Amino acid sequence: MGTIAPSAKPNLALRILRFPLTLIVLEAIVFILIGGSLEAASAVKRMGFTPVGAFIFTVVGAVVLILVWKASRRWLEGERDHEFTLPGAGKELGAGLLAGFLLFTIMTGLVALLGGIEIVGTRPFGQTQFWAWAALGIASGIFEETLFRGILLRQLERLVGTWWALAATSVLFGAVHMMNPDATWTGAISIMIEAGILLGAAYLYTRRLWLAAGMHAAWNFTQAWVFSVPVSGTGQTVGILVTRRTGPEWLTGGDFGLEASMAAVFVATAGGLWMLWKAHQKGTFVAPIWRRPRG
Repeated sequence: MGTIAPSAKPNLALRILRFPLTLIVLEAIVFILIGGSLEAASAVKRMGFTPVGAFIFTVVGAVVLILVWKASRRWLEGERDHEFTLPGAGKELGAGLLAGFLLFTIMTGLVALLGGIEIVGTRPFGQTQFWAWAALGIASGIFEETLFRGILLRQLERLVGTWWALAATSVLFGAVHMMNPDATWTGAISIMIEAGILLGAAYLYTRRLWLAAGMHAAWNFTQAWVFSVPVSGTGQTVGILVTRRTGPEWLTGGDFGLEASMAAVFVATAGGLWMLWKAHQKGTFVAPIWRRPRG
Protein backbone atom coordinates (compact mmCIF):
# COMPACT_ATOMS: atom_id res chain seq x y z
CA MET A 1 0.00 0.00 0.00
CA GLY A 2 1.18 3.52 -0.72
CA THR A 3 1.38 6.26 1.85
CA ILE A 4 -0.41 9.56 1.61
CA ALA A 5 1.95 12.49 1.80
CA PRO A 6 0.98 15.21 4.28
CA SER A 7 -0.61 18.23 2.68
CA ALA A 8 1.75 21.09 2.08
CA LYS A 9 1.51 24.07 4.39
CA PRO A 10 -0.04 27.07 2.61
CA ASN A 11 2.51 29.61 1.48
CA LEU A 12 2.89 32.96 3.24
CA ALA A 13 0.74 34.91 0.78
CA LEU A 14 -2.13 32.46 1.13
CA ARG A 15 -1.86 32.50 4.92
CA ILE A 16 -2.05 36.30 4.90
CA LEU A 17 -5.01 36.21 2.49
CA ARG A 18 -6.91 33.78 4.71
CA PHE A 19 -6.05 35.46 8.00
CA PRO A 20 -9.33 36.45 9.76
CA LEU A 21 -8.71 40.21 9.69
CA THR A 22 -7.83 40.10 6.00
CA LEU A 23 -10.97 38.15 5.22
CA ILE A 24 -13.10 40.56 7.25
CA VAL A 25 -11.88 43.50 5.17
CA LEU A 26 -12.14 41.77 1.78
CA GLU A 27 -15.47 40.04 2.36
CA ALA A 28 -17.06 43.04 4.07
CA ILE A 29 -16.18 45.31 1.13
CA VAL A 30 -17.66 42.88 -1.39
CA PHE A 31 -20.85 42.25 0.54
CA ILE A 32 -21.43 45.88 1.46
CA LEU A 33 -21.13 46.85 -2.22
CA ILE A 34 -23.58 44.15 -3.30
CA GLY A 35 -25.88 43.88 -0.30
CA GLY A 36 -26.05 47.58 0.43
CA SER A 37 -27.91 48.12 -2.82
CA LEU A 38 -30.60 45.67 -1.70
CA GLU A 39 -31.43 47.87 1.28
CA ALA A 40 -31.25 51.16 -0.62
CA ALA A 41 -34.98 51.58 -1.24
CA SER A 42 -34.51 55.04 -2.76
CA ALA A 43 -32.02 53.68 -5.30
CA VAL A 44 -34.46 50.94 -6.31
CA LYS A 45 -37.22 53.53 -6.75
CA ARG A 46 -34.98 55.59 -9.03
CA MET A 47 -34.67 52.54 -11.28
CA GLY A 48 -38.38 52.86 -11.99
CA PHE A 49 -39.48 49.56 -10.45
CA THR A 50 -43.06 49.04 -9.34
CA PRO A 51 -43.47 47.79 -5.73
CA VAL A 52 -43.80 44.21 -7.00
CA GLY A 53 -40.87 44.72 -9.36
CA ALA A 54 -38.74 46.02 -6.48
CA PHE A 55 -39.65 42.93 -4.48
CA ILE A 56 -38.59 40.63 -7.33
CA PHE A 57 -35.38 42.65 -7.76
CA THR A 58 -34.63 42.12 -4.07
CA VAL A 59 -35.29 38.39 -4.19
CA VAL A 60 -32.98 38.02 -7.19
CA GLY A 61 -30.38 40.16 -5.44
CA ALA A 62 -30.58 37.99 -2.33
CA VAL A 63 -29.98 34.87 -4.43
CA VAL A 64 -26.98 36.56 -6.08
CA LEU A 65 -25.65 37.50 -2.65
CA ILE A 66 -25.86 33.88 -1.49
CA LEU A 67 -24.10 32.67 -4.64
CA VAL A 68 -21.33 35.24 -4.11
CA TRP A 69 -21.06 34.00 -0.53
CA LYS A 70 -20.62 30.44 -1.73
CA ALA A 71 -17.96 31.54 -4.22
CA SER A 72 -16.16 33.52 -1.52
CA ARG A 73 -16.11 30.55 0.86
CA ARG A 74 -14.81 28.27 -1.90
CA TRP A 75 -12.28 30.42 -3.72
CA LEU A 76 -11.23 32.99 -1.12
CA GLU A 77 -11.34 30.92 2.07
CA GLY A 78 -10.66 27.56 0.45
CA GLU A 79 -13.58 25.86 2.22
CA ARG A 80 -17.08 24.69 1.41
CA ASP A 81 -20.07 26.81 2.30
CA HIS A 82 -21.79 25.62 5.48
CA GLU A 83 -23.90 28.69 6.23
CA PHE A 84 -26.25 28.67 3.22
CA THR A 85 -26.45 25.00 2.27
CA LEU A 86 -29.90 23.86 1.11
CA PRO A 87 -30.58 20.70 3.16
CA GLY A 88 -32.64 21.83 6.14
CA ALA A 89 -32.83 25.42 4.88
CA GLY A 90 -36.63 25.45 4.64
CA LYS A 91 -37.04 24.21 8.20
CA GLU A 92 -34.56 26.68 9.68
CA LEU A 93 -35.80 29.63 7.62
CA GLY A 94 -39.40 28.83 8.49
CA ALA A 95 -38.54 28.53 12.19
CA GLY A 96 -36.77 31.88 12.03
CA LEU A 97 -39.70 33.60 10.32
CA LEU A 98 -42.12 32.21 12.90
CA ALA A 99 -39.85 33.09 15.82
CA GLY A 100 -39.33 36.66 14.60
CA PHE A 101 -43.08 37.16 14.19
CA LEU A 102 -43.94 35.66 17.58
CA LEU A 103 -41.24 37.53 19.49
CA PHE A 104 -42.31 40.90 18.10
CA THR A 105 -46.00 40.13 18.59
CA ILE A 106 -45.46 39.03 22.21
CA MET A 107 -43.42 42.14 22.89
CA THR A 108 -46.08 44.37 21.30
CA GLY A 109 -48.74 42.65 23.39
CA LEU A 110 -46.75 43.43 26.52
CA VAL A 111 -46.50 47.10 25.51
CA ALA A 112 -50.25 47.13 24.87
CA LEU A 113 -50.97 45.67 28.30
CA LEU A 114 -48.93 48.50 29.81
CA GLY A 115 -50.90 51.07 27.81
CA GLY A 116 -48.19 51.98 25.30
CA ILE A 117 -49.88 50.97 22.04
CA GLU A 118 -53.43 50.43 20.84
CA ILE A 119 -55.00 49.25 17.60
CA VAL A 120 -57.45 51.84 16.29
CA GLY A 121 -58.34 50.31 12.91
CA THR A 122 -57.18 48.48 9.81
CA ARG A 123 -56.20 49.45 6.28
CA PRO A 124 -57.05 47.79 2.97
CA PHE A 125 -54.16 45.69 1.70
CA GLY A 126 -53.72 47.90 -1.35
CA GLN A 127 -53.05 50.96 0.81
CA THR A 128 -50.23 49.34 2.75
CA GLN A 129 -46.51 49.04 2.08
CA PHE A 130 -46.58 45.24 1.91
CA TRP A 131 -44.23 44.75 -1.03
CA ALA A 132 -41.78 47.37 0.19
CA TRP A 133 -41.45 45.81 3.64
CA ALA A 134 -41.41 42.26 2.32
CA ALA A 135 -38.46 43.32 0.14
CA LEU A 136 -36.67 45.16 2.93
CA GLY A 137 -37.24 42.23 5.27
CA ILE A 138 -35.50 39.90 2.82
CA ALA A 139 -32.72 42.42 2.20
CA SER A 140 -32.00 43.04 5.87
CA GLY A 141 -32.28 39.37 6.76
CA ILE A 142 -29.89 38.08 4.10
CA PHE A 143 -27.47 41.00 3.79
CA GLU A 144 -27.09 42.04 7.43
CA GLU A 145 -26.89 38.50 8.76
CA THR A 146 -24.30 37.57 6.16
CA LEU A 147 -22.25 40.63 7.08
CA PHE A 148 -22.55 40.63 10.87
CA ARG A 149 -22.87 36.95 11.68
CA GLY A 150 -21.45 35.18 8.62
CA ILE A 151 -18.41 37.41 8.21
CA LEU A 152 -17.72 39.43 11.36
CA LEU A 153 -18.82 37.03 14.09
CA ARG A 154 -17.40 33.94 12.38
CA GLN A 155 -14.02 35.49 11.58
CA LEU A 156 -13.60 37.31 14.90
CA GLU A 157 -14.42 34.07 16.69
CA ARG A 158 -11.32 32.54 15.12
CA LEU A 159 -9.20 35.20 16.85
CA VAL A 160 -10.83 36.28 20.10
CA GLY A 161 -13.18 33.37 20.77
CA THR A 162 -16.96 33.10 20.77
CA TRP A 163 -17.83 35.32 23.74
CA TRP A 164 -15.69 38.28 22.71
CA ALA A 165 -16.78 37.96 19.09
CA LEU A 166 -20.44 37.94 20.12
CA ALA A 167 -19.93 41.00 22.31
CA ALA A 168 -18.03 42.93 19.62
CA THR A 169 -20.53 42.22 16.85
CA SER A 170 -23.47 43.04 19.13
CA VAL A 171 -22.00 46.45 19.93
CA LEU A 172 -21.18 47.13 16.28
CA PHE A 173 -24.63 45.99 15.13
CA GLY A 174 -26.30 48.47 17.46
CA ALA A 175 -23.87 51.27 16.65
CA VAL A 176 -24.49 51.16 12.88
CA HIS A 177 -28.19 51.83 13.54
CA MET A 178 -27.17 55.30 14.68
CA MET A 179 -26.90 56.19 11.00
CA ASN A 180 -30.69 55.97 10.60
CA PRO A 181 -32.65 59.26 10.42
CA ASP A 182 -34.46 59.18 13.80
CA ALA A 183 -31.89 57.05 15.60
CA THR A 184 -31.15 57.50 19.28
CA TRP A 185 -28.47 56.07 21.53
CA THR A 186 -31.21 54.45 23.60
CA GLY A 187 -32.42 52.65 20.50
CA ALA A 188 -28.91 51.68 19.43
CA ILE A 189 -28.08 50.26 22.86
CA SER A 190 -31.37 48.34 22.84
CA ILE A 191 -30.42 46.82 19.47
CA MET A 192 -26.97 45.93 20.83
CA ILE A 193 -28.52 43.96 23.67
CA GLU A 194 -31.67 42.40 22.23
CA ALA A 195 -30.81 41.83 18.55
CA GLY A 196 -27.07 41.35 19.00
CA ILE A 197 -27.61 38.49 21.44
CA LEU A 198 -30.67 36.99 19.75
CA LEU A 199 -29.32 36.93 16.19
CA GLY A 200 -25.81 36.00 17.27
CA ALA A 201 -27.23 33.10 19.29
CA ALA A 202 -29.30 31.96 16.29
CA TYR A 203 -26.11 31.66 14.24
CA LEU A 204 -24.12 30.00 17.03
CA TYR A 205 -26.91 27.47 17.64
CA THR A 206 -27.12 26.32 14.02
CA ARG A 207 -23.74 27.50 12.69
CA ARG A 208 -25.77 28.49 9.63
CA LEU A 209 -27.49 31.72 8.59
CA TRP A 210 -31.01 30.63 7.65
CA LEU A 211 -32.46 30.84 11.18
CA ALA A 212 -30.95 34.24 11.93
CA ALA A 213 -31.95 35.64 8.53
CA GLY A 214 -35.54 34.48 9.01
CA MET A 215 -35.75 36.01 12.48
CA HIS A 216 -34.33 39.30 11.28
CA ALA A 217 -36.62 39.50 8.25
CA ALA A 218 -39.79 38.60 10.16
CA TRP A 219 -39.00 40.98 13.05
CA ASN A 220 -38.68 43.95 10.67
CA PHE A 221 -41.65 42.94 8.53
CA THR A 222 -43.94 42.36 11.52
CA GLN A 223 -42.94 45.65 13.08
CA ALA A 224 -43.55 47.67 9.92
CA TRP A 225 -46.33 45.96 8.00
CA VAL A 226 -48.36 44.33 10.76
CA PHE A 227 -48.15 46.97 13.51
CA SER A 228 -47.23 50.08 11.45
CA VAL A 229 -44.35 50.97 13.76
CA PRO A 230 -41.11 52.71 12.66
CA VAL A 231 -38.21 50.31 12.11
CA SER A 232 -35.00 51.40 13.82
CA GLY A 233 -35.71 55.09 13.38
CA THR A 234 -36.38 55.00 9.63
CA GLY A 235 -39.71 56.87 9.73
CA GLN A 236 -43.40 56.06 9.97
CA THR A 237 -44.62 52.94 8.18
CA VAL A 238 -48.01 52.09 6.66
CA GLY A 239 -49.11 48.60 7.62
CA ILE A 240 -52.29 46.58 7.84
CA LEU A 241 -53.09 47.71 11.39
CA VAL A 242 -53.59 51.35 12.29
CA THR A 243 -51.89 51.77 15.66
CA ARG A 244 -51.28 54.58 18.08
CA ARG A 245 -48.44 54.68 20.58
CA THR A 246 -48.79 56.75 23.73
CA GLY A 247 -46.72 57.02 26.86
CA PRO A 248 -43.07 57.38 27.82
CA GLU A 249 -40.29 56.53 25.38
CA TRP A 250 -38.98 53.73 27.57
CA LEU A 251 -42.28 51.96 26.83
CA THR A 252 -43.04 53.01 23.25
CA GLY A 253 -39.52 53.44 21.88
CA GLY A 254 -40.35 56.93 20.59
CA ASP A 255 -39.44 57.74 16.99
CA PHE A 256 -36.98 54.84 16.91
CA GLY A 257 -39.84 52.33 17.18
CA LEU A 258 -40.80 49.55 19.57
CA GLU A 259 -37.31 48.06 19.25
CA ALA A 260 -36.18 50.72 21.73
CA SER A 261 -38.89 49.76 24.21
CA MET A 262 -37.79 48.10 27.43
CA ALA A 263 -40.41 45.45 26.63
CA ALA A 264 -38.48 44.58 23.46
CA VAL A 265 -35.21 44.42 25.38
CA PHE A 266 -36.80 42.07 27.92
CA VAL A 267 -38.58 39.73 25.47
CA ALA A 268 -35.92 39.51 22.74
CA THR A 269 -33.01 39.27 25.18
CA ALA A 270 -34.76 36.50 27.12
CA GLY A 271 -35.22 34.58 23.89
CA GLY A 272 -31.63 35.26 22.89
CA LEU A 273 -30.19 34.12 26.20
CA TRP A 274 -32.19 30.91 26.06
CA MET A 275 -30.90 30.16 22.58
CA LEU A 276 -27.38 31.12 23.59
CA TRP A 277 -27.59 28.63 26.46
CA LYS A 278 -28.77 25.93 24.05
CA ALA A 279 -25.92 26.79 21.68
CA HIS A 280 -23.37 26.63 24.51
CA GLN A 281 -24.65 23.20 25.50
CA LYS A 282 -23.51 21.89 22.13
CA GLY A 283 -19.92 22.46 23.18
CA THR A 284 -18.90 24.21 19.97
CA PHE A 285 -17.88 27.57 21.44
CA VAL A 286 -14.34 28.61 20.60
CA ALA A 287 -11.72 29.83 23.07
CA PRO A 288 -9.60 32.92 22.28
CA ILE A 289 -6.52 32.17 20.22
CA TRP A 290 -4.23 32.91 23.16
CA ARG A 291 -5.94 30.22 25.29
CA ARG A 292 -5.90 27.43 22.71
CA PRO A 293 -3.32 24.66 22.97
CA ARG A 294 -0.63 24.90 20.34
CA GLY A 295 -0.70 22.01 17.93
